[in-house]
Amino acid sequence: MTDHRMRVSDADRERAAQQLQKAFAEGRITPVELDERLELVFGSKTYGDLTELLSDLPGAGAIVPVVVPAHPAEEVVLESKTGDVSRSGDWLVPQRLRIVSKYGNAALDLSQASVAHPVVDLDFDLKYGSAKVVLPEGATANVDGYQAGWGGEVKVSVPARPRPGLLHVRVTGHIKYGELRIRYPRRSVAQWWSSET
Repeated sequence: MTDHRMRVSDADRERAAQQLQKAFAEGRITPVELDERLELVFGSKTYGDLTELLSDLPGAGAIVPVVVPAHPAEEVVLESKTGDVSRSGDWLVPQRLRIVSKYGNAALDLSQASVAHPVVDLDFDLKYGSAKVVLPEGATANVDGYQAGWGGEVKVSVPARPRPGLLHVRVTGHIKYGELRIRYPRRSVAQWWSSET
């Protein structure tokens, strides 16, 4: 059990902010409530403060301290010669991720991943394949350092300018014959319907 008087880290505040953004995306809180709560989250000092801000949201529960490895990997290289490279669900995102593949696609879903850094660098080196990146709601991505190859298409459906307190992804590298897509998670029919009414 977490002592509610224990002081929180920046990573704890970031996770609380992500839970609030998810609640906003699901229509559980209004834009005004989101702004108010985010301001309070980033001013929080203890776990009790954060728990109080999330207590009326389903599945939020108490914020548990993030256990960071003694020497977290700053850069991870995912490499495949002829197969696809994919990560999804609850996985630990390094500060810099390099994806290398000669004949395969890359699919990175960060929407439910554990991201301890406010800025993540993704570097692609793909020859014959495409890359798809799914970001958590509210995250931003800059692709200025990315080079599209022959007939390569770049489709970015998220804002490029960083936002305070939200994940920002910098994309670099190149894909020789393929496309790059960056988007938020798709909404279910129920989520779409509730946002339309």
